[in-house]
Amino acid sequence: MSDMRITLPGSETVTLTGQTIDKLIRAGDGDAALLYLYILKTHAQKSSSEAAIALDKSMGWIASAMAVLSRLGLVQLDGETEGDASAVSKAPFAEPREYTEHDIKQEIMSGSDFAIIVDETQRRLGKILSPDDLLRLYGIYDNLRLPPEVILQLITHCIKESAVTGDGRAPSVRYIEKAAFTWEREGIFSLERAEEYLKSLEEYKSARGEIKKVMHITGREFSATEKRYVDSWIEMGFQPGAIAIAYDRTIVKTGSLSWPYMDGIMKNWHNKKLHTEKLVLESDSGARKSTSGASTARGGWQQTTQGAHKHGEPSHEEMERMQRLLDKTKEE
Repeated sequence: MSDMRITLPGSETVTLTGQTIDKLIRAGDGDAALLYLYILKTHAQKSSSEAAIALDKSMGWIASAMAVLSRLGLVQLDGETEGDASAVSKAPFAEPREYTEHDIKQEIMSGSDFAIIVDETQRRLGKILSPDDLLRLYGIYDNLRLPPEVILQLITHCIKESAVTGDGRAPSVRYIEKAAFTWEREGIFSLERAEEYLKSLEEYKSARGEIKKVMHITGREFSATEKRYVDSWIEMGFQPGAIAIAYDRTIVKTGSLSWPYMDGIMKNWHNKKLHTEKLVLESDSGARKSTSGASTARGGWQQTTQGAHKHGEPSHEEMERMQRLLDKTKEE
């Protein structure tokens, strides 16, 4: 089998040798093949937690797939000798430990911090953890190395998030595990860092709420794609007033909410350092002209109605004439 050249979006390419393809086919392991493609696509520069998040898999899944790739000689784990010429020279991450139910039982019976974490997690979630739940929780504790107090803070956060965005049920341990991967990647290994991170999340949440108002989005949350646009505008430093002007211009120009078009406006203003309504109106002629026209129209309407009102009122001379007529009528 000849080499297979795969063209990815953006003219990016990866090459799989015929020998590598044969190995993956003979192994018949779709998980290993998927992980190998991820390794090639990311040029072996990602961590195990990043791979787990990107592929929506557990750390145990990563470990199992890595073991297959290592056995096939397609990756070289730490401590191994280099394989054939077609192999990735080094694995992008070390193989995580695999656990058994016996390992978990022994850890809990030892009275370690993990036993406290299990008890507190069951209490907060209101259920007894299944064997799979315990394996995932122990992976957070042992593989990700999150401190016990940080793990409990993470669980508290996930419960609050589920109460707000979910159907009221407690989050699954799988949901907590995915959040733990994010915390590990963000370097959250202390309560102080956790508090800073959660404060940042709240600030983003509040900002998104303000942006939803100025964009007249009600009854729903931002989609994943919309959220990426909005968060990028928040990171750029835009205030709701400026976003409202960009939204209005987008609707007028396109007839609908075109996110790419509106994002183009935002990036243009960002390059010009126009992040507030005041700066946009002062520096952007289109926005200034539109707003000025609206103000003139309002002022003209007020002047016209006031003029009409004054024109309809009787003058001082007319009032005196009417009073004389009334006096004359009384005399008669």
